[in-house]
Amino acid sequence: MQKNSHKTTALILCLIFLLAITTGCGKKTVSDEVKPLRVNNADELEGSVIGVQLGTTGDIYASDYEGDSSGTRIERYNKGNDAIQALKQDKIDAVIIDEEPALAFAAANPELVILEEDFANEDYAICVSKSNPTLTASINRALDRLSADGTLISIKKNYTGTDEEKGNFPYTKKDIDRPNGTLIVATNATFPPYEYYANGEITGLDIDIMQAICDELGMELVIEDMEFDSIISAVSSGKADAGAAGMTVTEDRLKNIDFTNSYTKAKQVIVVKDPNVVIEKRSFVDKFKQNFVEDNRWIYLVKGLGNTLIITICAAIIGIILGFIVAIIRSWHDKHGGLFIANFICRLYLTIIRGTPAMVQLLIIYYVIFAQVSVNKIVAAIIAFGINSGAYVAEIVRSGIMSIDAGQEEAGRSLGLSFSQTMVHIIMPQAFKNILPALANEFIVLIKETSISGYIGLADLTKGGDIIRSITYEPLLPLLAIACIYLFLVVILTAGVNRLERRLRNGK
Repeated sequence: MQKNSHKTTALILCLIFLLAITTGCGKKTVSDEVKPLRVNNADELEGSVIGVQLGTTGDIYASDYEGDSSGTRIERYNKGNDAIQALKQDKIDAVIIDEEPALAFAAANPELVILEEDFANEDYAICVSKSNPTLTASINRALDRLSADGTLISIKKNYTGTDEEKGNFPYTKKDIDRPNGTLIVATNATFPPYEYYANGEITGLDIDIMQAICDELGMELVIEDMEFDSIISAVSSGKADAGAAGMTVTEDRLKNIDFTNSYTKAKQVIVVKDPNVVIEKRSFVDKFKQNFVEDNRWIYLVKGLGNTLIITICAAIIGIILGFIVAIIRSWHDKHGGLFIANFICRLYLTIIRGTPAMVQLLIIYYVIFAQVSVNKIVAAIIAFGINSGAYVAEIVRSGIMSIDAGQEEAGRSLGLSFSQTMVHIIMPQAFKNILPALANEFIVLIKETSISGYIGLADLTKGGDIIRSITYEPLLPLLAIACIYLFLVVILTAGVNRLERRLRNGK
């Protein structure tokens, strides 16, 4: 059985490697016939499939088309990069997105075209909690000073100026005392040139502006990277002091959050795919170097893997302890009655945790339960996944306890053993053999469930791959790398469990 498992794993890895090679080489051919664009202007958006980043201004504007008589459909993605990838693969007809990120996407993908017609004009501002008007006023004063001395203009030139200006006006953090504490800023670092990863650090126009503001306010800047649609929640709940992510002021957002004065103007544009462009695809080796070797981008995966393993192991320990306690309480109640209140609490816990998605539980624990508490994201994730895992472990252990013949407990009690002694020395060793496969499966599920940690801005393994994708605009290799790492972890765990099962059988 184990040899077959290893052969299957090797076959899967070979197939993945061959797929990566075949998709990374060769030339994309097109016919000599000139094909028209699917969407040529805003009027032709009706009846098309439009891609947007969830929660952005493009999403708000595109929603006006949704449900019209022409059958317009809106596809919402967590990242603008994901919408662009869908466009490249002909899954959608157009993407509505901010101009500067669109220019970055088009520069990296020659088959993309930005329509000349501006879809909408807007102003960007920094969001701050309604409960903190003092901070809003302080940031506004800092913005006024930065505008007056030309700092804002220099930062904009450095990122969005002419080709001669870009990169020649870098902002340098001032060497000053910072007696006024820390300013935690939430962002979504997949939005070049406003915020993105470069050389392992989050940088961009918004980041430089926030650093300049902190220099004016005498504060230390801390950047928290998270999903765009989580930024307002993070600021409202106090997890972040401000949000800077190319955010436009809208009436709906003003109901939940305050905004500073605008610091730059922007516009929404329509991005489409030109079917006539011939793409010269690079070799697998070139793609591998770009995704993992250049700028040591493999470090994102290593750091993410470390966080994933920490969360998984600690959450599994919490889940096992919690699960065994709940299982023993429920088993005692089922066999002997009593413990009505404790059993009711356990059943309520199981119903709620098993009946709601793990991602919702993670968001509630981080943004609601710990809203006013400063807690490390890894700790929050461990607690969330530990509580979630405990509910499933509890039912696994309870089923194992209930599968042991009642005579085993009676025999132990007749020998003068207490209930706890009987459980530890007689019932649990037998039950453990029965539930081991199910416990191993729960641990495997837990490893993969941690991939949603990015929703609270935690850099786990999946988030590491997302960061690489946002830099290289290459979806295949980062995703394959993530899949292979998860597969490797699962294979190692399965092999270890199989070995433990054989030892238990031999010692029976």
